[in-house]
Amino acid sequence: MELIDRYLQAVKFWLPKAQSEDIIAELSEDIRSQIEEKEGELGRALNDSEMEAILKQVGPPAFVANRFLPQQYLIGPLLFPIYRLVLQIAVLGYLIPWVLTWIGLMTFGQNYRAEHYSGSLIRAVGSLGSSLWVAVFSTLGVVTIAFAVLERTQVLTGALQNWDPHKLPPVRDPNRIPRSSSITEFIVGVLFLIWWVATFSSQTVFRFTWIQITLAPVWRYFFWGFLFVSVVNVGLAAANLFHPHWTRLRAGIRLASDCAGSVLFCWLLKSNFLAGITAPNVAASKTLAITNAINWWDTKMVPAAIVMCVVIAASDVYRIIRIKETETRFTPGVAAAVL
Repeated sequence: MELIDRYLQAVKFWLPKAQSEDIIAELSEDIRSQIEEKEGELGRALNDSEMEAILKQVGPPAFVANRFLPQQYLIGPLLFPIYRLVLQIAVLGYLIPWVLTWIGLMTFGQNYRAEHYSGSLIRAVGSLGSSLWVAVFSTLGVVTIAFAVLERTQVLTGALQNWDPHKLPPVRDPNRIPRSSSITEFIVGVLFLIWWVATFSSQTVFRFTWIQITLAPVWRYFFWGFLFVSVVNVGLAAANLFHPHWTRLRAGIRLASDCAGSVLFCWLLKSNFLAGITAPNVAASKTLAITNAINWWDTKMVPAAIVMCVVIAASDVYRIIRIKETETRFTPGVAAAVL
């Protein structure tokens, strides 16, 4: 039985002193009962190899000791869903914008690129990778440490356990349109229409006290195009105000309107719509350089504008899909047809 005593001693090493005696007594009784049962089957005493097989079946000492200890977590199951949500917010709200900002500065910021990454593209990407790792570890590390402290102090756990069912938020209808947003959209749209028509309807030359701005003839297409899109959006806001639920028809109109506005906006940036700038006491060569610089920067903004427009269109498409899924889930006739 020396092998059993040595095994129990190894298990005892991993146990807290206050509980070790009771746990070892229980474990010893269990092991000896297995030995007695095996000896009864064989009709003889077990040899060392058979004794070793039983102990291996029980498990390594450290693992066996862990079964008798309370489970410990860096972040327990109660706080883990909140921890995961905060990590997602940190990634979406900080890390991804951080990377996009760096890409934007490298793409459009010639001075920034020359100042910070005058070497090759490989060096620039390598520098991004090292900086990104620091940002990732610092952000996720701070969040993890904060939740580990909350787990140990049980401050947030106690607050979560003392909850009131009556304070739960009401059921959210994803297709409902807040009237406040419809009113805001309607008022802003009407004001924009008044300003747009009053300012751009009859001229492409704008004179101020000290400067004159001339727009290219192509501006007329943008004037009527943005006017049409704005009228559609104002009408849609009015319809949503009286019927504050998205339907597939109105969601489709919003998608078409946003796509049309996106195409117009990207075309505007590419069109070199600024024909010239005139200012007293300013050389024509200098105003021409300013005009060319503005048109050049507008052209450089096209990729970022395309990304923004794709995101808007994707959200509109998601709205249509969500409406379809909601109608399928809650309309008996539609559900029966699908099934």
